[in-house]
Amino acid sequence: MRRYLPAGCEDGAMDEVVDICRELIRIDTSNYGSDEGPGERKAAEYVAGLLDEVGIPAEVIETAPGRANVLARWGGVSTGPTSGERSDALLLHGHLDVVPAAAEDWAVHPFSGEVQDGYVWGRGAVDMKDFDAMLLSVVRERQRAGRVPKRPIVLCFTADEEAGGHLGAEILVRDHPEYFEGCTEAVGEVGGFSTTVRGRRLYLIEAAEKGMAWMRLTARGRAGHGSMINPDNAVTQIAAAVARIGTYEWPVRLTPTMRTLLGTVGALAGTDVTPENARDLVEEFGGATRMLGAVLSNTTNPTMLGAGYKVNVIPTEATAHVDGRTLPGYEDEFFRTLAELCGDDISIDYVSNQPPWETPYDGALVDAMTRSLVAEDPDALVAPFLMSGGTDAKHFRKFGMRTYGFTPLRLPEDLDFTALFHGVDERVPVDALQFGARVLDGFLDEV
Repeated sequence: MRRYLPAGCEDGAMDEVVDICRELIRIDTSNYGSDEGPGERKAAEYVAGLLDEVGIPAEVIETAPGRANVLARWGGVSTGPTSGERSDALLLHGHLDVVPAAAEDWAVHPFSGEVQDGYVWGRGAVDMKDFDAMLLSVVRERQRAGRVPKRPIVLCFTADEEAGGHLGAEILVRDHPEYFEGCTEAVGEVGGFSTTVRGRRLYLIEAAEKGMAWMRLTARGRAGHGSMINPDNAVTQIAAAVARIGTYEWPVRLTPTMRTLLGTVGALAGTDVTPENARDLVEEFGGATRMLGAVLSNTTNPTMLGAGYKVNVIPTEATAHVDGRTLPGYEDEFFRTLAELCGDDISIDYVSNQPPWETPYDGALVDAMTRSLVAEDPDALVAPFLMSGGTDAKHFRKFGMRTYGFTPLRLPEDLDFTALFHGVDERVPVDALQFGARVLDGFLDEV
């Protein structure tokens, strides 16, 4: 494996970040949200080996058969102030699992890690083995060169993030809090990628996430023969509730994070931000609108239906699953409205219910992220955004950490990047990986 070296070195010096990304993609860590799948153990051992190789002791923690996490401490001191050093630790975290992929749907095999047309292809190239590779390559090079941060760093690579983190970050936080002692801030996935608005490259740093309310709705009625009149039909009840939920138009609500982001866009467009023009301003983001449009309101999307066992039998029970996402500060409105839409005859059970979060977009860590980006892209704008999905940050925030998403990628203007998350033909530009490694290296100089 070739070494990663900082910017300005000879041709080929950035190859390690690409090599690691390709190797991680080739290790199938598909997470089906069940006992099926290969788990993360092989990837965890690979990651631990890369750290051990440069003298950073790493521990693999298995939370269920094959479901493995990696933890290591690096740099600084773990407790107590030392001259020239800091005692408050920074958590850098990424997950090792990926969502499944059907090879027949892809132009390039999803677990090949092939490099074609200037991109690394494969499941996890965007979510999020790219960040894992950037982090590992930078840490390895800095360790070799003796460029170890004065601030203590906790490196954490988790299992099961794609199914809510219940076998990964949730267990680590609950059962192994000693690993995170002293951590006051955390940086993980999703933010830091570029989009282009009115000819300006704008990097989005994740400073908030919607809450995750995955729910199972159940209607119960009277069983009977399909040929007879039955006003107490569970299928009819669940279908009506699903239709109400799925077609409900949630009102626009501007959180502090989105006011800041849209204020940046509004300045380019020459307008102030209001709830009335918020959706028009989001349209300025092109393909990223699918993600950013979803964080202007609470959302509910029905995703699964279940009922019956025979065409001429009215079942006693019918179910539906709904993916609900709640804005920070508007959870009460969400659950109150949901209860009204369901009505008294529908029961609600939560498959996963995790609160939203929002971190103030200020302070030294935000400054470090901004400076490291601008150092590599001087004309860029940097602003926060609210993430429509969820990450392991929800679990790590239980320790009171300030959390951000920062996976720096300078992307082509015509790349529909947000479509690649969990999408077919997931891929990341080679030069974006190398850009991200340079930015992370500069970021570690700042923290």
